[in-house]
Amino acid sequence: MKVILMNKNIEVLVAEYNEKVAVFTKIYEIKNLKYAPVIIEKALKNNEKDIITLTNWFKGRGIPAWRDDLDLLLNKLGIKTAEELLTKAFGLSLSDQYFIKPYNNQIEYKDINFFEHDFESADFTNATFSSSHYFNTKINLLSPNNTTDGRLKKTWIIQDKTRYLLKGGYKNEIMQPFNEVLASMICQRLGFDHTNYELDIVSGKVVSKCACFINTDTELVPASQILYNTKKKEYAYEEYIKILEENNIKNVREKIENMLILDYIIMNEDRHLNNFGIIRNVNTLKWIDIAPIFDSGQSLNILDYNEEEIIIQGEGRFFYKISNFDEIIKNIKDINRFDLSKLDGIVEEFEHLLNKYKYITKITDRRINKICTLLNSRINKLKHIQNK
Repeated sequence: MKVILMNKNIEVLVAEYNEKVAVFTKIYEIKNLKYAPVIIEKALKNNEKDIITLTNWFKGRGIPAWRDDLDLLLNKLGIKTAEELLTKAFGLSLSDQYFIKPYNNQIEYKDINFFEHDFESADFTNATFSSSHYFNTKINLLSPNNTTDGRLKKTWIIQDKTRYLLKGGYKNEIMQPFNEVLASMICQRLGFDHTNYELDIVSGKVVSKCACFINTDTELVPASQILYNTKKKEYAYEEYIKILEENNIKNVREKIENMLILDYIIMNEDRHLNNFGIIRNVNTLKWIDIAPIFDSGQSLNILDYNEEEIIIQGEGRFFYKISNFDEIIKNIKDINRFDLSKLDGIVEEFEHLLNKYKYITKITDRRINKICTLLNSRINKLKHIQNK
């Protein structure tokens, strides 16, 4: 079908979209490229017919094939593939203002966006987090839940007019939601700009809950788009800082260093290029600020937990590289600017939180002790580095 890619009320380009295989097959006309997603603007400046990048960007908005229990969810939704969800609600998301509308369709952004219009979420949430294979309710697919990326189960809900993202653990792992809350606790104490995470219980499972930090006038531009086609990937860190500073974002290095310190303390293994970035005004295209720190759940040895030992060293992502955490924080100019005394008592607070939900998570006392021992050792290790 012939469609128009829109950014709110501005036509970006006209293209042919094949719903059956979820790919763009032709770009008919570029209308207003500067209002395109950053990655599309860069790609089409170099090649006006780059339908591959356009397709990959659009598919990347949807639920990926590696989503936990995807087959079970699709069965409950009554569809065969996650790609089918992309056009059920015009490809709308709560991370930006882009959508596709059929050519000659008169529908407008104000009529359909999920920032201003409520959406049903209870059935989708139940289908996502419930372990039951039986689900007889027909779910309303006019929802931003069609466009939630990542492998963890997640859904958007509305409470008191605020859009919240609920996110669970991966398969039988229960620590992701708790790690998100721990990251919030650390950021709060150290004064880092962050998305605040709380815990909630859905379908008998503990999930994390955070408010949407995008509104009708903004979009999240991930670092992967900003660094698209970077030639010297080994210098991506400095290149990223340079690009943001050239776009008048303030205190760039300091804010990125804050994220690196958080990841060091909690041993976050998955700070990939799609879970940090900047906030852009979609009306003026002005780059506003670095996005608040979010998505820190894959931490504290969640992938390598061992009942017999505590792994106190580890590796994390540093732009295009996998590096030891001790090497990563060498990029911080002034390690002593962080007042780690503000973290005094946080280990005990986190231990209390883990114990509070034991009746649901069934986490053992042994694992709680090992997790808290690891967290304490990371904080002390950082204090030792400061005192060298």
